[in-house]
Parts: sequence; C-alpha cells; structure tokens
Amino acid sequence: MTTLRPSKPHPTVSIQPPTADSAAQEDLGFGTKVSQQIRTRLLNRDGSFNVARKGLALQRAWNPFHELVTMSWTRFYLLVLGIYVVTNLLFASAFLLCGEGALLGAPGRTTAGRTLDAFFFSVQTLATIGYGRISPEGLAANTLVAIEALVGMMGFALATGLLFARFSRPIAQIIFSRQAVIAPYREITGFMFRIANERTSQLFEVEATVVMSRLEGEPSERVRKFNTLTLERSKVMFFPLHWIVVHPINEASPLFGLTAEQLLESEAEFLVLLTAVDETFSQAVHARSSYKAEEVAVGARFADMFQREGEALTGIDLRRIHDIEPASLPGSTS
Repeated sequence: MTTLRPSKPHPTVSIQPPTADSAAQEDLGFGTKVSQQIRTRLLNRDGSFNVARKGLALQRAWNPFHELVTMSWTRFYLLVLGIYVVTNLLFASAFLLCGEGALLGAPGRTTAGRTLDAFFFSVQTLATIGYGRISPEGLAANTLVAIEALVGMMGFALATGLLFARFSRPIAQIIFSRQAVIAPYREITGFMFRIANERTSQLFEVEATVVMSRLEGEPSERVRKFNTLTLERSKVMFFPLHWIVVHPINEASPLFGLTAEQLLESEAEFLVLLTAVDETFSQAVHARSSYKAEEVAVGARFADMFQREGEALTGIDLRRIHDIEPASLPGSTS
C-alpha cells in the first residue's frame, strides 16, 4: 500500500489551504446538492462541464451564434455547404414552377436539363454574378430573382461575419498530459501534471488553479469537499516550453497521508483551471481539464521532453508530453 506522505517531517508552508469547514462550503458553482450527489466527473477532460440543463424552451436555450462560432471547422464548412446547396435547390425548384418560359436563354429541353439550368442560374443570382446568358422573364421569375439577390447578400454577409468571429476568437490550445503523477519532489512527494502550448503564438502570465474534490465522512453521511491545492508555483510569466505544475504533499496538504486506494474509494477528482494572456490578441484565454483518481499514476514521474544536440539545448518534443516512467517514492511501503 503506497501512502502519499514524505519520509520525514517537513516544515509546513506558510500558506495554508482552506480548512475543512470552509472547504465544505465551496462548491465551485456546481451547487451543494449537485456536487455532493454526482458520482461521475464534474469536469470533462476537454474542459466541458458534465452537467445537463433541461426545462428551457428550445428557442431560449439554443444560442445559434455560440454554436456557429464554437463548432469545429469541419462541421462549420459542411453546414455552410449544406445551406448553400439547399438554398439553390429551393430557388431552382421555384424557378421551375414558374413555367418553361420563365428563364430565357436556358438551353435545357429535358427535365434534367431544365433543372440544371435553373440550379446554376440560382447560383449566379445568389452570388450576384449575372453572366447574362440566362435571364428571368415574367413577374414571378423577376420577383424570385429579387428575393434571391437579397437572400444572397444577407447570407454572404452573415457567413463573412461568422468567419471573422471564428478567426478573431482567442482560444488557448493547451495540451494536458493524459495522466497526473504522484512523484518524488524535494525529499517528499508531489502531485504533478504537465502542460504545453500547442500553438506557435506565445502565452504569458499563465496562472494555474488546482482544486481537489473528494467524498469525506462516514459512508452514510459522506459529503463532497473541495480543497484548493497550494502549488509550488502558481504563475509563470513566460510559457515558451512546457510547465510541470506541482503541488507539494507536505503536512499542510489535503493529500498528506492518503493512499492511492483511498483516492479511488473517495472518488477524488482534481479540477484544473488555467488562465493566460495571448500575445496575438492581447486578451485573456482560459483552459480547463480534470484528473480522476484512476488517471493519477502513483510512483511515477514525467519523462524528459527536452531535445539536445551536443551540449546545446534545442527545444522540447511535444510527442513525449504524456510519457511517464517509474519512480520510487520516499517513505513508500508495499
């Protein structure tokens, strides 16, 4: 059985974590009832909250702008392409309903040929291209052209605005190590995880906050308590390489004396919040993640990521950010 404690007494740090009474009152915004009853992780690895919200009407709960700005680029492009094709098909069908003489100069004589002529005429009208080979004839066809031209101008303006919003939205692309570790740290042990900036743009004033959530008390009266972990260093001014965030497990730590089995049994979860300033936009960016107890490797440490060429340090290999290796903990027993 491995205990997460130092091999010899270690002086307590001057900054004390929240007391048990104050920690019990903290719920990080989840609400006391939810945080005490939930049996799954509170925060997913991708930073999304594992909470369902129901009871609102669709028109009130759905935020189309947020969905369009935050969805993946693949989904966005497919959605734009789908709307573009469907819109042209609808207007092409409307032109066909106006009769055979509605589109002058259309070469198609068969049903398929007339459909293609109407579709590509709709494409030209929607984009206000107007080659002049095919022209509308009659009130109905000209009315459709006027409507489609307006739809096209508004649609392209909306798509342009969404593209600008997506490109200009600052997002922190932080890589979190797949596992956290309990590793040797200055003759004691420490809870650690590793992060790196995935983008080439630089982040500065990066600050980390780590909160441990676990069930405490008797089995019949267990409550979920939250403890903010004191970090070796909670903020770095520059973030060009990688950062191993360390919480020393000393006598003042909520992890002091706990075993790996106790972390699992108490459904411990380590919630991580990162804030930084992106130099490209000069705006604050955020990243969130969490580690469940089963995602914490006890008796392991992170492998070296640095690349060296001779005596010169050249950089880091981000492919190794998740690599860990066995390590002997001071004072561990089996």
